[in-house]
Amino acid sequence: MSPAPTASPARRPRLGWPRRVFSRVLLMELAIAAGVVLLATGMFLAPLSAQLDDQAMRRALAIAQTTASPETADKLLGSRPHPDGPVQAEAERIRKATGAEYVVIMDRRGVRWSHTTPGRIGRVVSTDPGAPLAGRHVMEIDSGTLGRSARGKAPLRDKSGSIVGAVSVGIEYGSVRDRLLAAIPGLLAYAGGALAVGALAAFLISRRLQRQTHDLAFSDISALLAEREAMLHGIREGVVALDASGRVRLLNDEAQRLLGLDADAAGRVLDEALGGGAGRTADVLAGRVVGEDLLTVRGSRVLVANRMPTDDGGAVVTLRDRTELERLGRELDSTRGLIDALRAQDHEHANRLHTLLGLLELRMHDEAVRFLTEAVGVHRTTAEQVTEKVHDPLLAALLVGKATVAAERGVSLRLTPGTLLPDRLVDPRGLVTVVGNLVDNALDAAAGSAGARVEVELRAEGRTAVLRVADSGPGVPPDRRELIFTEGWSTKDRPALGERGLGLALVRRLAERQGGSVAVREADEGGALFSVVLPEALTAPGTVEAPSPAPTPPCDITARPLLSTPPSRALRAREAPPAPGGAP
Repeated sequence: MSPAPTASPARRPRLGWPRRVFSRVLLMELAIAAGVVLLATGMFLAPLSAQLDDQAMRRALAIAQTTASPETADKLLGSRPHPDGPVQAEAERIRKATGAEYVVIMDRRGVRWSHTTPGRIGRVVSTDPGAPLAGRHVMEIDSGTLGRSARGKAPLRDKSGSIVGAVSVGIEYGSVRDRLLAAIPGLLAYAGGALAVGALAAFLISRRLQRQTHDLAFSDISALLAEREAMLHGIREGVVALDASGRVRLLNDEAQRLLGLDADAAGRVLDEALGGGAGRTADVLAGRVVGEDLLTVRGSRVLVANRMPTDDGGAVVTLRDRTELERLGRELDSTRGLIDALRAQDHEHANRLHTLLGLLELRMHDEAVRFLTEAVGVHRTTAEQVTEKVHDPLLAALLVGKATVAAERGVSLRLTPGTLLPDRLVDPRGLVTVVGNLVDNALDAAAGSAGARVEVELRAEGRTAVLRVADSGPGVPPDRRELIFTEGWSTKDRPALGERGLGLALVRRLAERQGGSVAVREADEGGALFSVVLPEALTAPGTVEAPSPAPTPPCDITARPLLSTPPSRALRAREAPPAPGGAP
């Protein structure tokens, strides 16, 4: 049986560097303030001590020069060195009057004639008197028989100017130290006041940092920054942070991709970073257009933007790419239209089968053969008419599909006599988007109008592709002819899935991306006429001349896909009750 585990001793809390930003900053600023105060005090005390030494030496020299008068020289020459002599008496008088530590008068041999200790009179001085006896003045801090002192030495001259001795005056160095020590309390008072002001400033700054950092530790802030960077560059939504002046403060990788910007855009003004002609995109990001889930088009991308203001006056904008979703939505709308058309054709096909069955039962075989030949030939003729004028397979397939949708909606879709487009497009998918959007809008406008029709013209002029789409709808008022190309603007009700107001905006962006233009005006026969010019849309140079419109009638490609039945009959056939016998 294993012994029971012993309890580990409790770990004592270790005193170390605090983790909170407030405490760290406060301690650092207090240490800096204390260091600065101590350094300033030391830098002030050092020259103060030297200044006091210099003042003491100059004062000693001044006393020595005053003592070394011709009268003192006469007394030295007219007497002998004695404690009660006139020279000693004069020196003591001056010492007491000036507060000097000593006044020593010597002859040329260096023998003292005066001293504070009478027993030393008549003896040679302990320091070298050569300099003053040579006529030079001396100032120094030195140690002698009376200890450390500030000294001044001057030559003693008689009335004729001859040097007969020297005078040495000392001022006790303790008085200099006392003056220095006396100055320290006042200096420390100023230093303490400065330290108190610095501590108060450090406290206020630390409190402000505490509020701004939410009292987090530096390690927590560093971890949050690392997590933020990973999150911003890892999410699949674009994030743009702006400051109060509209300058880009942060831009993640997805935002760079969606907006077509580089990393250098951070730090620049938003309008400058997006470049000229940013239009609605710049307005949405800058907050000049308000709302939720705002749509904008940047290049060929459809973006959904949401803007959240921040406390400092800036904002954070999130961007979602809805290009693929919008494309799928449009494809779904087209598929629904095709399904409706196929449903109508299903009714028509049932009628054809009933007719064919009746002809066979009546043994009218020749008429049945002619009936089938006509039905099959109509579809082949329609496709051939489109492909003769539009050589690109994507555009031709689009127009054949749109013709079926138009016939279902009771609209006549025609190709003008001038239509002729070769199969050498640079960007056929882009042109398919342009044609599809314009035709869809034209069908919506023309549906329900008298003599509903849509005319499409596609032709090449050199390397330029020209597209015109006219409809019999109500037209576009002059004051709205520029507004209809704005993202999100539409006169239609918002559908259950997706957004309105993107088709014409995409058309303009695609045209401008190729250096072209889009314009709208009133058609000659009423309605709207959209014109798109795409320079450099064809790969090879050369002008394709359109055939003369006189001998070639307009190609109506809507009535024939539904056999010889006009659009109105197709609609009636769709709404008719099932035929007898359970046929649809």
